[in-house]
Amino acid sequence: MDLIDAALRCNKPNGRFAYVGPYYNQAKDVVWNYVKKYTAGIPGAEINESELRVDLPNGARIRLYGADNYDRLRGIYLDGVVLDEYADQPPQAWREVIRPALADRQGWALFIGTPKGRNAFFEVYENAVGAEDWFAMKLRASETGLIDQSELVAMRNDMSANEYRRELECDFDAAVEGAYYAECLDQARIDKRIGIVPADPLMQYRAFWDIGIADACAIWVAQFTGREIRVLDYHEAEGQPLAYHLNWLRDNGYGSALCVLPHDGSHRDKFSGTRFEDHVRAAGFPVETIPNAGKGADMKRIEAARRLFPAIWFNEETTADGIHRLASYHEKRDEKAGIGLGPKHDEASHGADAFGLMAVAYEAPRKAAPIRYNSRGIV
Repeated sequence: MDLIDAALRCNKPNGRFAYVGPYYNQAKDVVWNYVKKYTAGIPGAEINESELRVDLPNGARIRLYGADNYDRLRGIYLDGVVLDEYADQPPQAWREVIRPALADRQGWALFIGTPKGRNAFFEVYENAVGAEDWFAMKLRASETGLIDQSELVAMRNDMSANEYRRELECDFDAAVEGAYYAECLDQARIDKRIGIVPADPLMQYRAFWDIGIADACAIWVAQFTGREIRVLDYHEAEGQPLAYHLNWLRDNGYGSALCVLPHDGSHRDKFSGTRFEDHVRAAGFPVETIPNAGKGADMKRIEAARRLFPAIWFNEETTADGIHRLASYHEKRDEKAGIGLGPKHDEASHGADAFGLMAVAYEAPRKAAPIRYNSRGIV
């Protein structure tokens, strides 16, 4: 209705408005009948079934798209757009294509969705809260009165606690369905392993990377102290050069950290022919590159991290963003077939991959063999 109202009131020539759902077919199923119903009474409105498009008599147009093929929006301009179930959309669709399409006409955007961890939807909401040029609203079922109380009771009985918190109470911190580390993090909180964790000045710092240049780069800083893994810091940035990340390490006191890189650290830059690990080494950091674990590497990292989780302690103040990434890291599923497809690659996966690398690289200290003596000396 916002799209139709804005399109009818548009005072710019050939106004363009779009509804974007996670998938094109989903957009059609959810809103196409509504668009047709509420424009049917407008004299001169023309409906194009094949393109899921309505042309209005003032020259404005409303069209449906799917974020699964967001490149289809490249090159167009927009006066207004609704992004529905934004938590299920690739964030680059907004950043790289839709946001630039609004620039020329100074268009508006409306984000709607159900929380699925602290992902891009959470970031949009957090940025909007308190911002003068944004409006933000959270509609909890317990507060709106839109759903009958007896129905809410029945839903609470039929759904898991996390499902109910996400779907009905808009809780960004409820565990995502299929989240790999949800139970591990819950247990860590129960054990009070998320809190104040000091660094040991005598132990080596280790920085575990997930390499990204155009994509996000993530780094966990940890120390292996006896049988404890002390996770001290987390860093993530997107689209930054290597120097930016190395300076972050230096500025935070990790200038001597051993940089542990994934297998692509040994790949050569196609322009200079120099390996990523060589650039890091030339900057004065010791480097170790972990070989490719082969088929199923993602699950090997996940299982290694789950196995080690009881020994992991987090310094909460400096690793909070990383912990949120771990909480959001979840399985991608084929709902029709009812099968898992492995980890979903989204904004949570960079931090999770670097965390998994830490688990793969960890070696537990070995107990020294007992020294035995006989009459002739040491055996």
